[in-house]
Amino acid sequence: MLEVVNALLVLERRRKLRSDERAEALETLLALGPAVDEDGARSAFGRVSDLAVEHGLSVYDATYLELSLREKLPLVTKDVGLRAAARRAAVPLHP
Repeated sequence: MLEVVNALLVLERRRKLRSDERAEALETLLALGPAVDEDGARSAFGRVSDLAVEHGLSVYDATYLELSLREKLPLVTKDVGLRAAARRAAVPLHP
């Protein structure tokens, strides 16, 4: 969640998003009822770290990959390296 909120702030600072648009995005995201994945944080010292090394990913990106693997969920990303890692790990990708 922090990463998403920070990305919106960076977009506003770079003048690619107005402050009212950022506020609206925050409200919309909050209404979705985001959940905190406690298991993902615990796996950072094991499976996440292993995936980062195996696929040449940052720990942040490996966390997304690990969550998709663990929860059997498709991954939504435009990051080329993460998409390639997802394909190698047989994680379905959302277009």
